[in-house]
Amino acid sequence: MGSVADYLEKHLNQAFSPSSLEVINESHLHAGHAGDDGTGESHFRIKIVSAAFDGMSRIDRHRAINAIVQPKIDEGLHACAIEAKGVAD
Repeated sequence: MGSVADYLEKHLNQAFSPSSLEVINESHLHAGHAGDDGTGESHFRIKIVSAAFDGMSRIDRHRAINAIVQPKIDEGLHACAIEAKGVAD
């Protein structure tokens, strides 16, 4: 995993203590987009399950995750798909 993936995994674990977390680099699926050759860290998918999300709306879950992701977006991360569930879901 590269620096963006490492950052996401570390900070999501710290913030949400998930029972399940996958940080998937999907950049290769976007080769050719806006000059991207698909070899970097421009597109990610986060799959996360955490008790911290129990009782939260989908929008609130995404906002909480986006707050963690934002510094990397500011540095050039192009897209981050989020699949967030509570343990009770």
